[in-house]
Amino acid sequence: MKYDPEKHRRHSIRLKDYDYSTVGAYFVTICAHNRECILGKIVRGEVRLNEPGLMIRNMWEQLDQRFPKIKIDAYVVMPNHIHGIVWFVGAPLVGAPDHRNGRATTRVAPTLGDVVGAFKSITTGQYILGVKMLGWRRLSGRLWQRNYYEHVVRDENTLNPIREYIKANPSQWQEDPENPEVIV
Repeated sequence: MKYDPEKHRRHSIRLKDYDYSTVGAYFVTICAHNRECILGKIVRGEVRLNEPGLMIRNMWEQLDQRFPKIKIDAYVVMPNHIHGIVWFVGAPLVGAPDHRNGRATTRVAPTLGDVVGAFKSITTGQYILGVKMLGWRRLSGRLWQRNYYEHVVRDENTLNPIREYIKANPSQWQEDPENPEVIV
């Protein structure tokens, strides 16, 4: 089917005119395509990650190596999604030295979308390798759903409850709307 902007209009769920490279904390949820439980399972309120889930966890933990201006805070990999807090720290990289050739660059600071996009791309590539080389389950579609959810964390009063929500998420799986077995 050919793209028709009148029919296939995508509306952004991001805050209008907000700079998602701004220093601060962001609460992110990234869901597996069709909310398939491909990353593990919950056993007695605890996450039991399978090999793909462990790969996802490792890639999440390494994001700050790829993006030195971010720090990873609380997170949890669930059977079909990941919740995490990403901090943007430091100044933008505009005009910063490019260590590969010693020249200045006009590269701008990464946005939250850049970080999530890189995470989705890297993990999708790793998942495909796992299918080919390790016998992981072949997916009917993509690894991740098209978009992601985010919340700009405004202050400590909202940060700590989000951390608690992330920590408690596995024990709340039976009520979680991301759990395909929950009837909403």
